Amino acid sequence: MDEDLVSCARRELREETNVDAKILEHFGNFSSPERDPRERVISIAYFALVESKEIIPRAATDAADARWWPAEKLPSKKMLAFDHEQIIREALNALRSRAEDFEILFSLLPEKFTLSELQAVYEAVTAKTADKRNFRKKVQASNLIEETAEFERGNFRPARLYRRRSSGLTEKE
Repeated sequence: MDEDLVSCARRELREETNVDAKILEHFGNFSSPERDPRERVISIAYFALVESKEIIPRAATDAADARWWPAEKLPSKKMLAFDHEQIIREALNALRSRAEDFEILFSLLPEKFTLSELQAVYEAVTAKTADKRNFRKKVQASNLIEETAEFERGNFRPARLYRRRSSGLTEKE
């Protein structure tokens, strides 16, 4: 009773999956009276952005299972409770929509990154293939990034490193 929505969402995420997220964004409310046959339930939904390679979800409290699923291979409707398939679909749509302006993608990148890395994150999140030249023009026109004097070197042609112009994302309530 003494928590705001964002604090509650963070606590529930941690309790149910053992995951702490820097980025937590509200994307919808679900209030159909028939959504849970047991009783009236209203859900205020958030999505979280985390580095999946560093976090192993673990079911806790009232969650029977917690694991990563590829967005294109989600569990069947039978495995999900109530209207959770709709909630997941709307979360993906919200994330993909927000990725179009690039801002949210910076939380999935290191402090310094190549344009190829940014494009790879964009394509992974939006499930779209972007033309390299047009993508670079759009990103540079956004004025969200700036060149550094550094290059990534390896077994390939050196690639310029960029960084985000402003500080990190803040959570949206």
